[in-house]
Amino acid sequence: MQFVHGYALAVAALTTTTTTAVGAFAPASSPRAFRTAISPLGVTGQQAESIGPAQLLRKLKADLPQFDFLAEGHGNPANKIDVPDHVRAVLSKPNAPTREAENEERTHRIRSRAKQAAEDALELKGMLLGEEDEKAWWRTRRDIPKGGRAVTTEDPLTVLVAGGGLAGLVTAAACHSKGMKVAIFEQASSYAPYGGPIQIQSNALRAIQRINPEVYQELVNAGTCTADRVSGLKIGYRKGNKLAGLYDAGDWLVRFDTVGPALEAGLPATVVVDRPVIQQILVKYGLPEGTVRIASRVQSYENLGNGRGVKAILEDGTEAYADALVGADGIWSQVRKCIHELGDGAGGFAASGAAGGALDDAEARKLARDTVKIASQADRRYSGFTCYAALAPHRASNIEDVSYQILLGEKKYFVSTDGGGERQQWFALIREPAGGVDEVPTPEDPTPKLTRLRKEFACTGTGDQDGNVWDQFALELIEASSEDDIKRRDLYDGAPLLTTFDPRRLLNPWARGPVALCGDACHPMMPNLGQGGCQSTEDGYRLVEELSGVKNTREVPVALAKYSRVRVIRTAIVQGFAQLGSDLLVDFDLMMTIPLLGPFFLTMTQLSMPWILRFLYTPEF
Repeated sequence: MQFVHGYALAVAALTTTTTTAVGAFAPASSPRAFRTAISPLGVTGQQAESIGPAQLLRKLKADLPQFDFLAEGHGNPANKIDVPDHVRAVLSKPNAPTREAENEERTHRIRSRAKQAAEDALELKGMLLGEEDEKAWWRTRRDIPKGGRAVTTEDPLTVLVAGGGLAGLVTAAACHSKGMKVAIFEQASSYAPYGGPIQIQSNALRAIQRINPEVYQELVNAGTCTADRVSGLKIGYRKGNKLAGLYDAGDWLVRFDTVGPALEAGLPATVVVDRPVIQQILVKYGLPEGTVRIASRVQSYENLGNGRGVKAILEDGTEAYADALVGADGIWSQVRKCIHELGDGAGGFAASGAAGGALDDAEARKLARDTVKIASQADRRYSGFTCYAALAPHRASNIEDVSYQILLGEKKYFVSTDGGGERQQWFALIREPAGGVDEVPTPEDPTPKLTRLRKEFACTGTGDQDGNVWDQFALELIEASSEDDIKRRDLYDGAPLLTTFDPRRLLNPWARGPVALCGDACHPMMPNLGQGGCQSTEDGYRLVEELSGVKNTREVPVALAKYSRVRVIRTAIVQGFAQLGSDLLVDFDLMMTIPLLGPFFLTMTQLSMPWILRFLYTPEF
């Protein structure tokens, strides 16, 4: 997902003196933050409300006399144009990617490759199995003297990677490209063919290009360019007045391109690639045969000390030995639990990049409740949003002009992005407490998720429960999705900066001895920048760059500590603004009713976009 918009909103808000007026929410533990769910929606649990200045402004507006004539009329026709002149000028540059219109051949090619990649994953192609598993290099403990051993081309550094999602695969591919021996331990029993396509943004593509040019080229060939069209924010329903500006449902608030800043930095244009295709490309072109061992969860480890490496203990008791261990095992990382000595429940089941989509609805309901308990032990923050998502096999009505858009509303917003192959990946984020689940299907209502979403984004009659009649685009995509294809999960992230006075963690934020974290294990973030996977890719590149300078195994802890110090500031900035941006989105509609402030806010958001993208799309990380 290319959610750069949340960051834009955050930066724009910080340039004003009214940031707190558009998005203050109570923490989930605050009793004031919730109210009983509206029964027609069939929601278990309670719904969250914004509190503080945003709530006060809404109440003040409701209490004051309302002048209907101020809300009469129609929105500005210019806000209905998908591609404004300033975006068209950038997209028309000679070195900008040229849009290839949707066609039957490309649709068949993209969908067929995704299907084949999923089948290959289920057949366990390239996995470590049978006799080769029994003879794996990592099973043997080497006799390394105190003080370590020399690292040479003939006797390279050895690395274990916990987790076979994007972060783990990229890290392992980077290790292999530097001549290191590497093994991946993935908890899933197969690379499940789940989840929507992933936006590989320009900065992540550059990291992959440096790691392995062949992998980079395969990803570009397999992907669909999304930087060749407009992106932006829309209002979900009619909003505003003659003093602050009138907006009809679906009118553009902010439009921009993502290719201009990428071209300035000499970076490739963003592409979207199916998750199983990314996995299979990395396994096939980036790693030796048998690098990935499935059904293997790293449960704990032992630092052997004095340059003698680390022993990882798998859940089934198997022991693995290497010079370094990288925890790329997701937000509920077991390796992180061990490094930071967290509570026993902190390393719960991780719906990782390989395993998560294998869950059926019954398992997902149980996981939603269990995750609330895990999060309290793991020091993770519930974002306040539950997320419904699906990949709709549907040619969007605006596909030739728009690659990404957000429909904004009160307490919820709807995101859609081109998934390639005439498919749309969409996300409906709704603010409510953690642990909520949908009703079990019944003969009376066999599709409870669809039933709720049809009410939340109603585009006819009286609209949603707040009386807002939504732009029909949201339901266009929802109705193109089946009940089974729609997945729901609560969104969690972490504190963007260190919340500890432990000097070890201040000096080595994500590392301890020969063990380090990367990806969601150290900086889980909201999807509002689309940078979760991209920052994980940068992590893998930088971590291995530091390890590649090691001449003796006793230097591994120093290299890993330096990696974490180099990366923590950039990822904290991205992570923090993703949090703030997400909170601002659900109160953005309030800005549309405030004279002077609303237009100023929109202008600042539009002007800030090139600078925000320049920060994200850096060639150095």
